[in-house]
Amino acid sequence: MLTLLFVMLLVAALLYRRRWRRTGHVLIAMATLLFFAVGCGAVPRWLIRGLQSPYDVEPAIAWAPRNAIVLLGGGTTVAGDEPLQPSYFADGRVLRAAQLYVACKAAGKECRVLVSGGDSQDHGEPESVVYGRALEKLGIPSADLSYETRSMSTWQNAQFSRPLLVDYAPQHTVLVTSGIHLRRSLLYFEHFGITPQPVAGDWMNARREVIPDSWNYLLADAAMHEYLGILRYRVYNALGWNAPKAPLLSH
Repeated sequence: MLTLLFVMLLVAALLYRRRWRRTGHVLIAMATLLFFAVGCGAVPRWLIRGLQSPYDVEPAIAWAPRNAIVLLGGGTTVAGDEPLQPSYFADGRVLRAAQLYVACKAAGKECRVLVSGGDSQDHGEPESVVYGRALEKLGIPSADLSYETRSMSTWQNAQFSRPLLVDYAPQHTVLVTSGIHLRRSLLYFEHFGITPQPVAGDWMNARREVIPDSWNYLLADAAMHEYLGILRYRVYNALGWNAPKAPLLSH
């Protein structure tokens, strides 16, 4: 969003230089309006509504005899000389996956957590392995953890998780990621024949401010990233650039 504002101001400066002052005034007014609409929370609040609102905070889950909980990566953090840690935006996902595992076991069902995520940040270790350590500390036995360590994107999360799910053959699959990430993730997983039940690991809210707040710009950028990912998927499908759709996994 800040880049867009900068470009608008740059274009306005060029318009003034060419003496197109009226058009320049309009562009400056639009940039000012956008600056406050985003920073004060109106735009990001509108953007995330279309991403998060379709999903329940506490969805009812009918656990089958054999279940898979797919946990998507959200980055890792370098903590000095200590082992890598889940990032700020991944802790909620890890905790939610652990809660679901406990609920599944309490229902007397078989359950496995499939952690999906490679080393997309080049930190030296796949996200899935980092999250696996955190999940073990939360009480999940290593025997019930599976790892997909190659994916560098949400698209690859879905692509590379499919063969692991085929091998395990769960009767019910749950997908855990951030609330604003669910819509795009489900679209990609469906492309590879996987129709999991969505569960949000975290929710994001815009701040209502009088003075523009940097958090609202961060949230707007995150939401636009999701919408652009959805648009790119649809364009690539129309152009035939995506891999062919995979057959639906039987449950």
